[in-house]
Amino acid sequence: MLHLSDLRAACQPLTQRFETLWGVFDVAALEQRLNAIENELSRPGAWDKPENFTPLLQEKANLGSETERLYRLKKSCDDMREWLALAQEEDNEDEEALKTLAQQQKEFAKLLDEIELVMLLSAAEDGKDAILEIHPGAGGTESQDWVAMLLRMYTRWAARHKHTVEELDLLPGDEAGVKSVTLRIAGPHVFGFLKSERGIHRLIRISPFDSSGRRHTSFASVDVMPDAGNAIELDIRESDLRIDIFRSSGPGGQSVNTTSSAVRVTHLPTGISAQCQNEKSQHHNKETALRVLNARLYNLEVQKREAERQAEYAGKDAIAFGSQIRTYTLQPYRLVKDHRTGCEAGDVDAVLDGEIDRFQHDYLLYLHERQH
Repeated sequence: MLHLSDLRAACQPLTQRFETLWGVFDVAALEQRLNAIENELSRPGAWDKPENFTPLLQEKANLGSETERLYRLKKSCDDMREWLALAQEEDNEDEEALKTLAQQQKEFAKLLDEIELVMLLSAAEDGKDAILEIHPGAGGTESQDWVAMLLRMYTRWAARHKHTVEELDLLPGDEAGVKSVTLRIAGPHVFGFLKSERGIHRLIRISPFDSSGRRHTSFASVDVMPDAGNAIELDIRESDLRIDIFRSSGPGGQSVNTTSSAVRVTHLPTGISAQCQNEKSQHHNKETALRVLNARLYNLEVQKREAERQAEYAGKDAIAFGSQIRTYTLQPYRLVKDHRTGCEAGDVDAVLDGEIDRFQHDYLLYLHERQH
């Protein structure tokens, strides 16, 4: 049974949080910057070199998303206030009015939480797109199948948030699953949210590949890097690069293993490398490998600036017991637990279907508390 007094008491702190938050943002300045970008993009001859506008287009997308979210929040707050005023005027405990007010309050609280969390993404790289890589631990087909499950989880997460996913490199398993995969995920604050996924993920289940029906533990390593794109100028000399050409590997098929189109690029001063064998074109594979290498080198610079995060990253030295950040248990009970934040979810199927926002949000709060 809903009561007006309870709803009124719940609305008051939400309104106070909104007023405090709204005072932080200069919406007029955001719109002014959007107009300036529009003018820059529409000037004569501006698109003669469209690659020069990649940073501006990304900034425009981020600013547009931010202003749209803020206006949606303001409208939600106004709607909640109107329904609260209507319920107070009637003061007759009308059930339909109270139900609508409760729904408006719930939607407003969700939007408020979302924007407060985006404010925690304060690092320069948090607004960038992300390069995401997944590799299996020991265990052969079992671990490779776990990589395929994680690949689906992240692509489903991206689809829920209307992010775009580009498969940069994928090496299928010999029997099932995936040996390794590299994705580029693009959208507002993608790296800021996905950095919570970096580390070792453990799966406990009855293996579908074990005829005896025994329980198995599998591991997979997830790495996430900010996509530097063309916006970051890194001092990479041609003489510092070694480019190796080799034949693609895989389960077979037309043109597979018949041409030397796979490319591996190694940055000699750091030993960091990247490879791609997805395309039949050696040129396209080289471009993709260079992009991933650029992201890895940029990520190395980011890690140097953040000693604490570098220490955590350096601890990811073995894809095995004791190093996992999150455990997904399917048997003997069903639970997903993040070992850094203590966040738990009992609906394992929903998590594996991409509902990982709660883990990401708790991780951002965890980082914020550690830094303050």
